[in-house]
Amino acid sequence: MTPLRRHRWFVLAGAITLAFAMVSLAVPRGLVLTAISDVGYFLLILSVGVAMFFNAWSMRGVTQRFWILMGAGCILWASNLAAWTYYEVLRRTNVPIVSFMDVFLFLHLIPMIAAVGLRPHRSEGEQKFRLGTLDFFLLLIWWVFLYAFVVFPSQYMLVNAALYRKNFTSLYLVETGVLVLVLGIAGQGATGGWRKVYLNLMLASAVYAVGSNFLSMALSNGKYYTGSLYDVPLLGTVSWMAATALTARQWKSEAEPAPAEDKWGAMALHLAMLAILSLPVLGLWAFRWDDSPASTRSFRLFTVLAAMLVLGSFVFVRQYLQDRELIHLLDHSRRSFENEQRLQSHLVQREKLASLGQLVAGAAHEINHPLTAIMSYSEKLWSTQRLSSEQDALVRKIVSHSQRTRDLISNLLSFAQQASGEKAIVDLSMLLQRSVQMRELQRHDQKIRIETVIDPNVPKVWGDGHRLFQAFVQIVENALDALEEAGGGLLEVSARLQGEEVVVQFSDNGLGIKEPHRVFDPFYTTKPIGKGTGLGLSAVYGVVQDHQGQITCHNKPEGGAVFALHLPVATAREAQVLAAAQS
Repeated sequence: MTPLRRHRWFVLAGAITLAFAMVSLAVPRGLVLTAISDVGYFLLILSVGVAMFFNAWSMRGVTQRFWILMGAGCILWASNLAAWTYYEVLRRTNVPIVSFMDVFLFLHLIPMIAAVGLRPHRSEGEQKFRLGTLDFFLLLIWWVFLYAFVVFPSQYMLVNAALYRKNFTSLYLVETGVLVLVLGIAGQGATGGWRKVYLNLMLASAVYAVGSNFLSMALSNGKYYTGSLYDVPLLGTVSWMAATALTARQWKSEAEPAPAEDKWGAMALHLAMLAILSLPVLGLWAFRWDDSPASTRSFRLFTVLAAMLVLGSFVFVRQYLQDRELIHLLDHSRRSFENEQRLQSHLVQREKLASLGQLVAGAAHEINHPLTAIMSYSEKLWSTQRLSSEQDALVRKIVSHSQRTRDLISNLLSFAQQASGEKAIVDLSMLLQRSVQMRELQRHDQKIRIETVIDPNVPKVWGDGHRLFQAFVQIVENALDALEEAGGGLLEVSARLQGEEVVVQFSDNGLGIKEPHRVFDPFYTTKPIGKGTGLGLSAVYGVVQDHQGQITCHNKPEGGAVFALHLPVATAREAQVLAAAQS
């Protein structure tokens, strides 16, 4: 792309400015020059607003809001120019020096200042939208207060055209200076396309401020007329802004994280703080040093009090939202930390089970051979009829302990050789009902009750029905043992859908678990010697992990323990695979 084509909009802006300067010199003062100036100026500002709204249409997030606010400022600006066109072109009269439409001229810079305060060049600006919106309204109210404090007395109370023009021009110049300042600060901290946008808008605003000041002085001296050379800098700055808005899309402005040394990060917040702190100073000035009439001083003091009340309310709301944002951030950090701990615990547990499985598999096979020989010889010795009663008792103990050792080895081999079986669509509701019914048939303790609360709409899962059933039986068995030790109680088995998971809970009101964080460790058991190996829940943990689920355990504040299993719902693809296999 050639330099001329790359900067075509700026070349066009310069050409428009030059053309208007030539018209201003060639066309004599009169209705034609006034119409060309007013209509051209109005259409040019309106086109700037349209270009900025078009930028907002093609963008998202904070960048979109930036261009919306900039475009809104141009529309307010165009509204003021529409009034000039109405008076000077349609009615062919001079614009009143004290005009209500000057409020639109004054207010058009406020959305632009707020747009820069959003800091679209920073990637974290999206998260600060609500607070930034409050800061915008706070600044809007403050500037309206300043207008009422400085300009209203000479505009409506004691009408004084000369004083009104002086106060309005001074305040408008200060407002324009603030816009130039914030654009310069933003441009200093930005890079790439955003830096170009800020600096071009800053330079254009600075030229506009100087040009409007000279125009005001010429107007006071009676040297200004519409279409004169005093309008050339103003029309040139508007053309400059239009070129910036039209070129901004090809600059490809990207948001970047704020650096650690970004001192002007919360620009809107700093301006809002200055606005609030200025109210007592202005109130003190109006009370002690203002030499205006009593009615003007009273109005200004009332205005200060009203502004303090309104802005104080905004500060309260802002602090409330900021506190909520902080609490939300702390909750998010806490959940992230808990999830990280849980993930770390799952990884450690999985590695521990895998390593232990390899170890016990080899050890169990080695122990099984001599144990088989011990049991075989003991049974032969027991079958003889020449043993004394003492010898017979000893042989019985050998056989009993050998059988217990063989059961332990069987459990070890079962634990070590866990493997994924054939999976299919499984109805968890049916498995839970069967596991509960089987344990109820085996126990007859009237002090222990089992209740099931299963949502009828619980979806099916993809898994190994046999292994899941054994896992449920193991958890129910452990819970019933705990209730038996407590002298009775209630075991509640529930299942419900939560998001994309089925949550199965086993909740009892027994004595709880002494060390919940160790309950899935191999060989960890609180049962008496001979009643448990400590491998049952470890095997359950492995089954749940194999089904891409999670299992947790915790004690309830009121007493008892809760085992919660989270199993993913069967996907549509898995259901299709099963249907294809069955057809």
